[in-house]
Amino acid sequence: MRLTTKGRFAVTAMIDLALRQDNGPVTLAGISQRQEISLSYLEQLFGKLRRHEIVESVRGPGGGYNLARRAEDVTVADIIIAVDEPLDATQCGGKENCHSPEHENGGRCMTHDLWATLNAKMVDYLDSVSLKDLVDQQKQKQAVLEQRVVVMHRNSHAAV
Repeated sequence: MRLTTKGRFAVTAMIDLALRQDNGPVTLAGISQRQEISLSYLEQLFGKLRRHEIVESVRGPGGGYNLARRAEDVTVADIIIAVDEPLDATQCGGKENCHSPEHENGGRCMTHDLWATLNAKMVDYLDSVSLKDLVDQQKQKQAVLEQRVVVMHRNSHAAV
């Protein structure tokens, strides 16, 4: 079971957007360049995100995208579901027709409940992580990196 590129790219692009939207609408071209995601792929993803009212578009010069809701009100599950990413570890898509060849009568496979429980836990977890949580993590990482640069700069001057 894995999250596909579609879901990963959507979450990454949304973090980029949320980090930068305080300076006005964020362009897909900018996200594309910074995150190395195809512009046409982003256009497809953002069309779906807009239809799910997660982002809103701003037309004209200086246009781009903004969040349609506060970052704390958008979960990772919202983003992934909006771009049609299936969150299903069962082989049957939850239809319970995942019988193994040994079972002539059909029905569920022996591990169906295991994978269905994993699905529920995965959705619960992704629903508990907000876009704001991810943005705050990125800001914290950036602050640590900036602090390291300052220390390295001081050390290089002290050595002279």
